[in-house]
Amino acid sequence: MKNVTGIVILILLTGLCIGATYVMQTNTTGRIEAQRQAIASKTLLDVLPADRYDNQPLERPVLAAPVTLSHSTLLGGYLATHTGRPSAVLLRSQVLGYEGSIELLTAIDPTGRLLGVKTLRQSETPGLGAAIAGWPNTWLQAFHGKSRQAPTDDGWALKKDQGQFDQLAGATVTSRAVLQAVHDALRYFDENKARLTGAIDHE
Repeated sequence: MKNVTGIVILILLTGLCIGATYVMQTNTTGRIEAQRQAIASKTLLDVLPADRYDNQPLERPVLAAPVTLSHSTLLGGYLATHTGRPSAVLLRSQVLGYEGSIELLTAIDPTGRLLGVKTLRQSETPGLGAAIAGWPNTWLQAFHGKSRQAPTDDGWALKKDQGQFDQLAGATVTSRAVLQAVHDALRYFDENKARLTGAIDHE
């Protein structure tokens, strides 16, 4: 009888330990995943000034599928709002650089002005095209405040191509690709502004 009681107690204790371990692991996994997402979100959204939004832009997609543009492909788009009003659209795009694809995030305010451009992924030549990486980025900051109208479409080119923008030293192909992708994003926003910023009206 004592042996049976001992076995039952042992089984109960084992079950309790397994249950406690499962609950602890589940809770810990959830917290770790939440922290990972928060870090990823902050890294992505640092292209957007913190005082420009009070929602979770990554939870407000405005593109249902990739869109092929003149020189690049839009992979995604998100709407940032502040006090319930559209404050920025974030467009994630991909363009072919010198060594491979370059992924960018472009933040545009409701009037069509650039708030910032950030490189999310690249594999360009170290010391040359790879200079587009890092945040903040001096060369990419030159786009801040620009729009499709200022400069005009013709001005959205490198100076060596009769445009208005300097290039990264020794990285003509990379510079041209990024410039064209940013211009593509601005043009897409300009032509689809009502749909991109109007997503909030459907809440």
